[in-house]
Amino acid sequence: MELKRVVVTGLGAITPIGKNIPEYWESLKNGVSGAATIERFDTKNFKTQFACEIKNYNPKDYLDRRTAGRLDYYAHFALISAKEAYEDSKIDIEKIDKDRAGVIWGSGIGGIESLAEGVIEYIENDRVPRFNPFFIPKIISDIAAGHISMKYDFRGPNFATVSACASSAHAIIQAFDNIRLGRADIFITGGSEAPINPPSLGGFNALRALSTRNDNPAIASRPFDKDRDGFVMGEGGAALILEEYEHAKKRGAKIYCELVGTGATADAYHLTAPHPEGRGAAKVMEVALKEAGIKPEQMDYVNPHGTATPLGDIAETKAIKTVFGEHAYKLSISSTKSMTGHLLGGAGAVEAIAAILAMKNNIVPPTINLDNVDSDIDNRLDLTPNKCKEREINYALSNTFGFGGHNASLIFKKI
Repeated sequence: MELKRVVVTGLGAITPIGKNIPEYWESLKNGVSGAATIERFDTKNFKTQFACEIKNYNPKDYLDRRTAGRLDYYAHFALISAKEAYEDSKIDIEKIDKDRAGVIWGSGIGGIESLAEGVIEYIENDRVPRFNPFFIPKIISDIAAGHISMKYDFRGPNFATVSACASSAHAIIQAFDNIRLGRADIFITGGSEAPINPPSLGGFNALRALSTRNDNPAIASRPFDKDRDGFVMGEGGAALILEEYEHAKKRGAKIYCELVGTGATADAYHLTAPHPEGRGAAKVMEVALKEAGIKPEQMDYVNPHGTATPLGDIAETKAIKTVFGEHAYKLSISSTKSMTGHLLGGAGAVEAIAAILAMKNNIVPPTINLDNVDSDIDNRLDLTPNKCKEREINYALSNTFGFGGHNASLIFKKI
């Protein structure tokens, strides 16, 4: 069968450096750090006391009181970003086949804060089971997809993807496959995470995954830098409208770009560490390039996973050199996690949008806080330190890797 073409017709985001797409892009261009001391709860007993919170977030600015109270923050961010993407796409709900419109959403953890609150309340009430009737709906990772579908009456495929930090990239891949196989015409897809709470902070501290640069949070997220000491946690969500090309053309939709290639692989190596030679990371990029039908030398920009972990950055840059060979030195590479922090299950969607906006505007956002490239990373690579730069971008690749060895790559093409 002939596979359908898939295009992006809407974007939405709520991030630590911008509560909508225009704000997000301005901050990316200008190298704004979203990291600061955590305000939501007391962190004095934690090794890490900062994160990339959404500044001055008030649910009442976006959701009615009843809806906000029945949802965990991760679902808040899902609905908020989905609304912006939906409105940006200018879909006329009365003129589409709602049975062929779906929602696939990713979240690595789901409602972990709501889970913790319910357990604490149970213990404080002498283990009397007086659980909130919305306890289960608030914590499960699929509920955001359900809420989005109900809000827009999208009655096609509806489910969640859970693959740690690769969750939302896998959601996008699933939406892409459903459209190109002819199972649906349009999807709201993406992901969200709300991990800035005591269980997440304590858990990632126990894994020794987080930066502990409490004295200066703004410079703590340092991908590829020799002084990096772990990632900085972030929160938020991002949504893309994926649509079958002819369907989009027929309704006169604005088209940002085409999604032309995807890849999904496993490291099959370690629970939390990458393969030291970037085996799975290299393979996933190769798979995406093959599916896109392009040669490595056609790639212009790579938005890497780039978390600022000691092992991860080295493995990924090795993988990039393996896949692209000498062309690796002609690529522009930049980790936008240096600004947003790591949104875990929401990272794939947030960074896919960064790659799309970079391509749309022919501007490579910077890797901030990159002062001295690690000696184990090839300093001939163009890692776009500290300042954005202009360049023609016709193809952009976004990488997302998750604990458990999950790897996902997305390739977007300018049209």
